[in-house]
Amino acid sequence: MFNIDISSSTPIYEQLVDSIKEGILKGLLEPGEKLPSVRELAKTMTLNPNTIQKAYQELERQKVIVTLRGKGTYISSNYKPRKDEDKLMEVKELFKKGIVEAHYMGFKKDDILKIIDELLKELEGVEVDD
Repeated sequence: MFNIDISSSTPIYEQLVDSIKEGILKGLLEPGEKLPSVRELAKTMTLNPNTIQKAYQELERQKVIVTLRGKGTYISSNYKPRKDEDKLMEVKELFKKGIVEAHYMGFKKDDILKIIDELLKELEGVEVDD
């Protein structure tokens, strides 16, 4: 259901947050759709329930999901992406690292832009031609 790499240096709860956001972007998760409970998801993914809870709390803080007491956790129907200056700085730093790596692999500007365009299309669910 969600992509988690236990060997990654990125904390599992952050991977789960990113995976849920990606699912929303790709249309795999729809506004108003119910998410598994913390216990269900922990059991399915063989993860500590505290890890799932931490991810859900972060998603709630970002207003990506809402929890209705006694009913469950849902993808927010009125989620509006917002610009967060600290997060923007993180994203820029990630882009910078990726661009530096691509440069040292021999990629030119047009190659890097093509890769970014392909990734955006993938997230939007558009078929990518090779």
